[in-house]
Amino acid sequence: MLKSAVAGVSRVANTLAIASNALGTLVVLALVVILNVDVIARGVFSAPIKGTYEMVQFSVVLIVFLQLADVVRVDRLTRSDGFLNVVHKRRPRIAANMRRIINAISAIFMGLIAYITFPEFLHMWDTQDYFGVPGLFTLPWWPVKLVITLGTALSCLIFVLKVIAGKDRSELVRTPEHDESSQ
Repeated sequence: MLKSAVAGVSRVANTLAIASNALGTLVVLALVVILNVDVIARGVFSAPIKGTYEMVQFSVVLIVFLQLADVVRVDRLTRSDGFLNVVHKRRPRIAANMRRIINAISAIFMGLIAYITFPEFLHMWDTQDYFGVPGLFTLPWWPVKLVITLGTALSCLIFVLKVIAGKDRSELVRTPEHDESSQ
């Protein structure tokens, strides 16, 4: 029963992570469009888009935290696995336990970030604080705080699921020229 519950939660978390990543990709595309239009407007009409700088700042944070959970899901978070790979060859159980510990610590940090950011989101929602240049271009802070909170909370959940599942080792992605079976 626990396995089926974990599998169900894992499916939901994975689907949310993939959807969030797709939304982050759309933000990247929107940023590309905004920057290109701004460059053209500057060059051709000598009239840049107002607030481009603010939109870029806003978008970068959105992109990072929208795509974070999916990066965690597919084990592509930047880290060095060299030591763990060496340990895995000699002592697979120790390496598996070390991975679980690393995932547990990562879950704690992601959970702390979500815990700290959620009250900031509520505050920004109530006060409607904004950033930018008043009278020229402003954006509200609350969407950034909401995305940070949700992205880190989902990442925390995925790390917890990895600890529970106890997957021994992430699958290595190999290109055909490095595949031992094709030689």
